[in-house]
Amino acid sequence: MKTRIFDFSSWTAAQKRTLTLFAMMLIAFLALAFAAGFFIFLRGAEKVMVPDVRNMDLADALVDLQERELYPRVNVRFTNNPQDKNTILEQSPAPGSIVKAGRRVKLTVSKGAVLDRIEDYVGQDIEKVKLRLLTLFSASRPLLSVREPPMYRFDDSPAGTILEQKPTPKTEISAPTVLEFIVSKGPESTKAPAPDFFGQTMAAAIALAEKSAIPVSYSMRQAQAGEAAGRVVEQKPAPNVEMRLKDRLEVTIAAPAASEGMINGVFVYKLIEYPYPVPVKLEAFLPKGQKQTLTSLRHPGGNFSLPFSLPAGSTLVLTVLDKEISRTEVGNK
Repeated sequence: MKTRIFDFSSWTAAQKRTLTLFAMMLIAFLALAFAAGFFIFLRGAEKVMVPDVRNMDLADALVDLQERELYPRVNVRFTNNPQDKNTILEQSPAPGSIVKAGRRVKLTVSKGAVLDRIEDYVGQDIEKVKLRLLTLFSASRPLLSVREPPMYRFDDSPAGTILEQKPTPKTEISAPTVLEFIVSKGPESTKAPAPDFFGQTMAAAIALAEKSAIPVSYSMRQAQAGEAAGRVVEQKPAPNVEMRLKDRLEVTIAAPAASEGMINGVFVYKLIEYPYPVPVKLEAFLPKGQKQTLTSLRHPGGNFSLPFSLPAGSTLVLTVLDKEISRTEVGNK
């Protein structure tokens, strides 16, 4: 069987013109179809107006957006008002914007307040409660704050313990609220025997003072005949004498032997008087960058002192309740 091959050379001129015209019409039709599809594609989805869903409940806002073929993208955050929970706070695009159907609308929704009712703080340390509240509301206006200064009274509970609070626990919060506390000053008549500091090295004396309930005031002088440099040579009152916790034990240290590049002395700073002992820390930053904690203890305020023997150029940093209140370079007058 023979394969039939079209022989265009035998076509007449009229046939060739007809074929050429048909091809041109087909190409034009395809071009028009492509252009129409292209412009339909560019036109895209129908345009709609973004509704104002701010201050609406989340469920109602979703229905409103769905009716306009808009889709939400939800972010959440805490607010100061528990009654704001599930309320739309912000939106993007802004209300009234003209966008294509199918566009995503960003919604910021309230999770309500971090706390929606007052906790029971009785029995807790007031400084830890303050720190926790500060952490809770670090990113927003505080919903709860503590009235300063609180009321204090003597009690068998450890100093700084919250004895009473107002508002009472489980009270619902609807607006920024001030907490009022009654705080223990510790037992009024508690006494303790004076520790024995005689002969202790400077480091041992500081460690002993950190364990003592009685605050210690230090002084330093040159060693006299028969005295060992760098050790405690005098204390008032004598060891084992009964002392009230608000009294001060005076300890005198013979200055350590002189050494090139080292500075011996006593750091002194006058603190405010606190109603009960609070955390106090003295740190040294040495010239080569090392950090050294010289002492960390509870102190009632007033005159704070501590002996030291450090390289010249060291910096002493005093903190109270984890807040820096003094920075002093050793060797500078």
